[in-house]
Amino acid sequence: MGVRTQGRGEDAHSVLRQPRLVPLHALAAGVDFERYFRWRRAREGDPFVVRFPGFGSGLFTGTPEGAREMFRAPVESLEPPRPNPVEPLVGDASLILTSGQRHRRDRALLAPAFHGARIREYAQLIRESTVHEMSGGSNGSAWTPGTRIDARAAARAITLRVILEAVFGVDSRERRAEYTAVVAEFLDAYTGPLMLVPTLRRGLFDRLPWDRFVRARDRLDALILADIARRTTHSEPRTGDILGLLLTARYEDGGTMPESDLCDQLRTLLVAGHETTATSLVWALFHLHREPESLAALRAELRTAGSTATAAELARLPYLDAVCQETLRLHPTVPIVVRRLTEPFTFRGIELAAGDTIGLAVPLLHSAPQTWTHPQRFQPDRFADRRYTPFEYAPFGGGHRRCVGAGLADYELRIALATILSLVQLRLTPRFARGRAPLSVPHNIATGPRRAITFEVA
Repeated sequence: MGVRTQGRGEDAHSVLRQPRLVPLHALAAGVDFERYFRWRRAREGDPFVVRFPGFGSGLFTGTPEGAREMFRAPVESLEPPRPNPVEPLVGDASLILTSGQRHRRDRALLAPAFHGARIREYAQLIRESTVHEMSGGSNGSAWTPGTRIDARAAARAITLRVILEAVFGVDSRERRAEYTAVVAEFLDAYTGPLMLVPTLRRGLFDRLPWDRFVRARDRLDALILADIARRTTHSEPRTGDILGLLLTARYEDGGTMPESDLCDQLRTLLVAGHETTATSLVWALFHLHREPESLAALRAELRTAGSTATAAELARLPYLDAVCQETLRLHPTVPIVVRRLTEPFTFRGIELAAGDTIGLAVPLLHSAPQTWTHPQRFQPDRFADRRYTPFEYAPFGGGHRRCVGAGLADYELRIALATILSLVQLRLTPRFARGRAPLSVPHNIATGPRRAITFEVA
């Protein structure tokens, strides 16, 4: 991963100045990612070079014009960079990391599982999972007045329950508890240093953090492979969940996805499909409870919809949609989009070579002054007033590699948020009710609040 430009005249070298003291830059980015990117752009303009220890450098932009160039680049000219921070989590065969013909074939196989009609079948599951958690699902403590809620833990429990049933058809308490424990161990074992410093991904006599992570990954894969085996030996495998659909799906040549590749895809769906949506739900609750007018407007819309509204009907409410979109603008699911060039390419007027890396800083795109007024404020009404192009608003990435599960994530966020606000009154604990919002930091496959955000049931 790197940048080796020939430039756009004499000023190319000043624009593409390589940062010195790379460890300090890495530390600054790790402490406050968004602030670091804003500082770099303010200091050096757009585009600018960012160096990642162990991964090399990339040429980054945060403008709609840059997003357009990246998302409209020829498919064959871009691929995911390797090594990749999430590679140990999702596996070599994951749709996130494959490219070329393999990516097209696998995406075509996976995409039907996330079509709109199929996603809408999960509406009641999402509502039931939310109600279950509020009734004391994960820790036995119901959301009654005076109860303190760890929003991150609760949101993860809701979204993990949804993804386990949607993907694997897991509907028994014992099996769900087994998956929950193993997934938690797997995600906790993949620490920030392992993500950001590839040289640490080595074992030593089964004693290092990498050894712990590999053990946790093996345990998760054993569960996934056991589910695959049970389905393939059954005379009539279930097709109501995503695993059942994938087991019956065929490539154009009639072949099926190899078991090892299927395991990587399912692990990706399991990890990405709950962690990212859980984080978005936490941020939505946080911002709403810091903006009384927005919260009141959404509650009024939910009251108008009435207690008999179905989960699918709630998901179509316009102000709820605006709240969720604004949450994803401030806290995009995919904060950085990075691609490696497979051939020479001109990006933001700069000639790059094959092997160079380009990137889009989505938080910068979502705060571009030519698009957004008062971009640091939580203002859902901005989405009621106009529609934004995919080059102005890209919370799930863009182009041919846009997140295949974006529709499900968005749908789940709306229903879970509407269900919570319809059933309880919350208030932020004093630590979070005032002052600066918690920093958003990298965590596994997503970014999220540095510390757990807590609420009290009113």
